[in-house]
Amino acid sequence: MTEAFADALAPFPVRITIPVAWGEMDAMQHVNNIVYFRYMETARFAYFERIGWARPLSDTRIGPILASARCLFKFPLTFPDNVIVGTKVTQIERDRFTMRHRLMSERHRRLAAEGEGVIVAYDYGINRKAELPEAIRARIEELERGAPPLAE
Repeated sequence: MTEAFADALAPFPVRITIPVAWGEMDAMQHVNNIVYFRYMETARFAYFERIGWARPLSDTRIGPILASARCLFKFPLTFPDNVIVGTKVTQIERDRFTMRHRLMSERHRRLAAEGEGVIVAYDYGINRKAELPEAIRARIEELERGAPPLAE
């Protein structure tokens, strides 16, 4: 990685590499916009796995649910390429947290998109939001403080 390219991903404790598939391109000959959201979803779940929250907690049935998502498209991705997606938590509240995603084109060494998602703690037993479990909050804070990044 070039220094500027690596610096762009440095603040993100979870980073994954996803190959661009030929079938992800649309009639305009670039990766369709919905695929960027799939890339962010894949990175979000890598983060959840890292903090032990990829499924609802067995004792409380509280798990994550996506409340909102947005994406700012900066550069069109095309096949062949790899997308490196960096993910971090930027804000934690009583019942939710905000995740930021940075999508970088490995082939072009530049920013392809930036996105954000709001994740709400959700009680899947009673189908309503819940307080963010303290153990999950602590794991997020620990990861954001400097645990080594997950690289795939």
